[in-house]
Amino acid sequence: MRLSLLSLAAALFGGPAFAEPVGDSMLPLTETVAQQTITGTVTSATDNTPLSGVSVAVKGTARGAATDDLGRYSIPASAGETLVFSYLGYISQELIVGQSATMNVQLQDDAESLDEVVVVGYGTQRKSDLTGSVGVLSGEDLLQAPVSNALQGMKGRVAGVNVFLNSGSPSGSPRILIRGLGTINSSSNPLFVVDGVAMENIQFLNPNDIERMEVLKDASSTAIYGARGANGVILITTRRGAKMTGTIVGYDGFMNVGVLPRKIDVLNSAEWLEVIERGFANHSKYSTGTIPTLSREDPRLFDAQGNPLYDTDWQEEATRTAVSHNHQFSVQTKAENSSFGAFINYANMQGIMLNNALERINGKVAYDAKPKEWLSLGINLLANYTKENEFEEGGGHQMPRRSMLEMVPIFPVKFPDGTWANSSMITDPFGLEAIPNPVHVLETQDRLRKRQQLFGNAFLTFHILPGLDLRTQFGFDKHDTNIQEYSPTDLINISQPLGRAYLENQRSFYWQEETYLNYNKEIGDHRINSVLGLSWQQRVYANNSISAEGFADDFFRFNAIQSASQPGAPNSSYDKWAMNSYFLRGSYSFKNKYLVTVTGRIDGSSRFGENNKYGIFPSAGLGWVLSEESFLSDVQGLDEFKIRSSYGITGNTEIPTYQSLGTISTGTTLLNGARVSQSFVNRLPNPNLEWEKTNQFDVGFDLALFNRRLTVAFDYYYKLTTDLLLDKPVPTSTGFTGVRDNIGSVSNRGIEVLVSGAPVANEVFNWQSTINFSYNKNRIEALGENDEDIFPGPNWVSGSQTILRVGEPLSSFWGYRRLGTWGTDEAAEAAAVGAIPGVAKRSSERQIIGNGLPEWVGSFVNNVRYKNFDLTVDLQFVLGADILQQFTHSMEDRTGLSNGLATTLYDAWTENNQNTMVQQIRNGAYSGQNSEVDDHWVADGSYLRGSLVSLGYSFGDLTLTNLNLRGLRIYASVQNAFLVKSKDFKGYDPEATSWGGDQWGQNIFFFQYPNPRTFTIGTSFQF
Repeated sequence: MRLSLLSLAAALFGGPAFAEPVGDSMLPLTETVAQQTITGTVTSATDNTPLSGVSVAVKGTARGAATDDLGRYSIPASAGETLVFSYLGYISQELIVGQSATMNVQLQDDAESLDEVVVVGYGTQRKSDLTGSVGVLSGEDLLQAPVSNALQGMKGRVAGVNVFLNSGSPSGSPRILIRGLGTINSSSNPLFVVDGVAMENIQFLNPNDIERMEVLKDASSTAIYGARGANGVILITTRRGAKMTGTIVGYDGFMNVGVLPRKIDVLNSAEWLEVIERGFANHSKYSTGTIPTLSREDPRLFDAQGNPLYDTDWQEEATRTAVSHNHQFSVQTKAENSSFGAFINYANMQGIMLNNALERINGKVAYDAKPKEWLSLGINLLANYTKENEFEEGGGHQMPRRSMLEMVPIFPVKFPDGTWANSSMITDPFGLEAIPNPVHVLETQDRLRKRQQLFGNAFLTFHILPGLDLRTQFGFDKHDTNIQEYSPTDLINISQPLGRAYLENQRSFYWQEETYLNYNKEIGDHRINSVLGLSWQQRVYANNSISAEGFADDFFRFNAIQSASQPGAPNSSYDKWAMNSYFLRGSYSFKNKYLVTVTGRIDGSSRFGENNKYGIFPSAGLGWVLSEESFLSDVQGLDEFKIRSSYGITGNTEIPTYQSLGTISTGTTLLNGARVSQSFVNRLPNPNLEWEKTNQFDVGFDLALFNRRLTVAFDYYYKLTTDLLLDKPVPTSTGFTGVRDNIGSVSNRGIEVLVSGAPVANEVFNWQSTINFSYNKNRIEALGENDEDIFPGPNWVSGSQTILRVGEPLSSFWGYRRLGTWGTDEAAEAAAVGAIPGVAKRSSERQIIGNGLPEWVGSFVNNVRYKNFDLTVDLQFVLGADILQQFTHSMEDRTGLSNGLATTLYDAWTENNQNTMVQQIRNGAYSGQNSEVDDHWVADGSYLRGSLVSLGYSFGDLTLTNLNLRGLRIYASVQNAFLVKSKDFKGYDPEATSWGGDQWGQNIFFFQYPNPRTFTIGTSFQF
């Protein structure tokens, strides 16, 4: 019996989008010329079966129709007009209407669509032959939002890939996790491979240069990278020469404006002064010490009646409307046996914080040639220069992201005489903390970073036999970074009175040489795709730095560091690692039904112990294309149904060098009044130190329906990372507290779902919609022999604010439970624990109070095209994450020392308001404070974000002909259009960290750089 899925199509997308009744027209007719009704049948050229839902349109008009279940159509058209027949998975066809009223059409399969080729390690494969889990992102998708960072464009686009932007700064460094966090002391970053060469940091790679990205997620796809594949691999293919003979010149550019989308609700001058008065009034409840008489007499700040002269909105003053622009020029050519591409990019990106900006100049050339039938060659060279005034984002400190919220509003930016204000410039005894003026810091402090990168590769490919190639390539990645910092002599609590300068130069050079054989052959029902090769890699890093204090004035800044009266000791370091590897992969397909992939790699690394220099990383994958079986071949509307599974082992070699060795530290010390050199052993050796290993199982399916109008990809995975690198305790009699060893394990299990559909697809109107979401559950499985708790930090108020505990996830917050505030009827009970009514009531013991890693992450992307207009709406969401709002410590749990949240006044405990979580107001300088990490600091980190709304227009053939252009598009967009978040989150954005260097620090922050709302206009054209 012949099955049908058309009823499902109608339910999902509305039947008429797939098959309309014969004679129905999709749009009203507006033409008045003589017409006739053209009818016919559209069939597949492969098997002559009728095709339903084929779009039939009269070119250049609004007239259109669609074929019915039997492939029939009917449309009014005049002789000489052109009918366009288009259908996903088939090559579009154009026919000119003649005198006949019947036009039957056969559409050819679009082999490129059906046999899409994806990049995998050291080669390519047909997507239909994959047994692993690979996410694909085109350059067009990456640039739908006008981004300056490739990772920004990835966010929400690939299931199982979680990109944390964490900062609104143009130089902020996003964090990326693929299928969860599986390490504690090693890097969690995936391996980035650009045109076959590992790139250390793609943060400053020009996204306009990217043609496509493949994300390798499971062991079957990542094991070819062995000891560097445990965190996933991102393969980036950049643009090269033209694909068709001729020359194409192109331009892409945009200008955008970024604004602060929302402000944190802090106290104004009147409200803050009321808090001060209440704090003074409540002093006797908390201290027996004396307190000065409260006054408002400083003439620079108050009038004769004691009213404040200023009410400064420091968030307004420290931020700006940021104007940025980006320009990309390209020239691509192709001759008979060669192609060439040249690309240059200039970007100037302002941050919304004052004086924060990034400037980038990027140039790239690529040349490919085939001088002989047996030889192909190519070269790729990229030069990248960036200059920025960096914004400090880590930890606490008195930096602008903090002081623009805590600086008291009664102070101006500058006094009338031009003097910068700060919190110490007051004669009234308020007891303020020393807080630098945030505008003063932003305008006068230098945090310059100048980076130069040279990156490239060259290859030779010898075509030995049909299907057998030998490729050898050399690639390198060179980085030079120059850091110049100066903090002036008048920045209180930062560099007053001495001033401080710091200079550092960092240099790194990475190279790799790889030679491998590729065999790709189809013999009857058999298809073989294999690779066998070897690799050498090495990286050398060196740096030197110097700091100094004691400058007479700020004239020379960092340009004459020798003028400082207190020079610091110079520092330098050197670092080197190397790897030697052997790898293979064999993929086999029989009758396009049965798929097998076997992969293996042997890596030897200098980073590990003498007894474990080499590791073996194997994997195997199986696939079964059920849709090719006879029992499913008659299912109408089923294009592909493939189930696949894989298992393998990958490693993580990204740890600091020399960890297996007993190393020696050096420095100087004072001896008999003279400075002399000293050396001491600072680490015990461990010759058995080896890789962290990730064992990963994956099972999933790929489903395509209705001529690929609806596609579904599903994966379930289980990752177990063992041999985690931790410090194992040793007897203190050794002189050390621990030795680095392989003693821990972490698991990640989850699902990934990607659903993509085209509810409407024709020449006039096209709507494509993609939903992707993933769920991940992280769990610590072991921590050494006795599974003791570990407290890794960050160590701040109440000690370590996170905990590593078996059975719990990484990034678990550690603190007390806040049970409310003590009431007046609980005075005796409060006294028993040393408290009084009005202070926080907390649990007696610390416990896990939240987790910063989200469980659910996803996006819903809609791309709509009507005639020449295109609209993109991108929604992104996160569920199941918590946020540790460390700023609650200084902006609510203590009062009087600085400005604070509005809740300190309006929700604070009073005798008439005792059912509250906010403590009674007191003055921290005179009455002390009560601040501990507890779950009142924790907020729900779930959110829904309008990530992108973009509207564009592509000019038609007539305009392009008149302008002598190949293409022209203009667009306007808004990023971060809206944000729906929990009410208990009081910060700027629920995605941030102040502890970017710590694996467990996600969603833990003291203060943050706001994520701007960005409005963009742009254009692109080619000729």
